[in-house]
Amino acid sequence: MQGNQVLAFRMQLKPGFEAEYRKRHDEIWPELASLLRDAGILEYYIFLDEVTLALFAFQKLGENPQTGQLSSLPIMKKWWDHMADIMEVNEDNSPKVISCPEVFRL
Repeated sequence: MQGNQVLAFRMQLKPGFEAEYRKRHDEIWPELASLLRDAGILEYYIFLDEVTLALFAFQKLGENPQTGQLSSLPIMKKWWDHMADIMEVNEDNSPKVISCPEVFRL
């Protein structure tokens, strides 16, 4: 992954919404997917711990990512509103995110 940045973080799903979370991501809006790619996200994975309902996200970013602007864009805010009922969110409906610093790489 030389030359690319890696970002990892954790979010929290509300109980009983595992299937709905998967469904909404299976149906991700094409304009949102394009926006994420255009911002420099090369790969984006989200994993679910089915015991704790913790969501672990991993993003591989390109050389000059522009992800800092995403939170101010209307489509991103619309997605947050769409997801707010099934996960823990902040007052603006953005997901509560806990950064996961890298401690090992092979």
